[in-house]
Amino acid sequence: MPSKKEVKKAPPKKEAAKPDPLFQATPRNFRVGGDIQPTRDLSRFVKWPRYVRLQRQKKILQQRLKVPPALNQFATTLDKNQAAELFKLLMKYQPEDKAAKADRVKALAEAKAAGGAAPEGKAPTVVKFGLKHVTYLVENKKAKLVCIASDVDPIELVVWLPALCKKMDVPYCIVKNKSRLGTVVHQKTAAVCCLTTVKKEDQHSLDQLRSNFKAMYNDNVAHARKWGGGIMGLKTQAKLAKREKALQAELAKKAQY
Repeated sequence: MPSKKEVKKAPPKKEAAKPDPLFQATPRNFRVGGDIQPTRDLSRFVKWPRYVRLQRQKKILQQRLKVPPALNQFATTLDKNQAAELFKLLMKYQPEDKAAKADRVKALAEAKAAGGAAPEGKAPTVVKFGLKHVTYLVENKKAKLVCIASDVDPIELVVWLPALCKKMDVPYCIVKNKSRLGTVVHQKTAAVCCLTTVKKEDQHSLDQLRSNFKAMYNDNVAHARKWGGGIMGLKTQAKLAKREKALQAELAKKAQY
């Protein structure tokens, strides 16, 4: 017989926790196919490369500082529908790429080797590009429509071109990305490009674009004189709004007496 000391008492049974009828427990399941893992946006704590920090600081500075009209005009770009119509016309007049040029030169060489005369014809109707070339065409009033990129760096390369187009009465437009103009002329980027002539079936489209862009850019005096920038941060805007609200409340109180 075991002694009284050796007999161990059984531990008391725990009562099952009753579910709260008001607040039901909904435990998450983080296994495959279950709930999404909790994440946190850590982008603020990332040490970004120097070029990323510089372009972000430049964007903020351009919002904060007052931007003169000569630079602010490049912020007014074509909208999606206008740009689609413009690029639809430009893509019809792409200059030949390297493969097409190699085929053409090869055909000419074969014709010359066979003793035949080289075929002579008019120069193809294509989009002209290159800052010096387009400037020459604008000065001689040969350009019918000029397209300028909005993000040329440094901007001093093209900042004078809108004024020249206005002086020579050549319709121009500003498009959003220099790489989009580059794809038209088989380059990485293109600062400017222009059309000098089009085929008879595309003349109506060109005339319509010319009239729209002339009203939007050439004849729009307010657009050329409008200053940009001067937009403060959210904290500063909230502080100024709070100050203005307190001032209005004080003036209303004084008006009662």
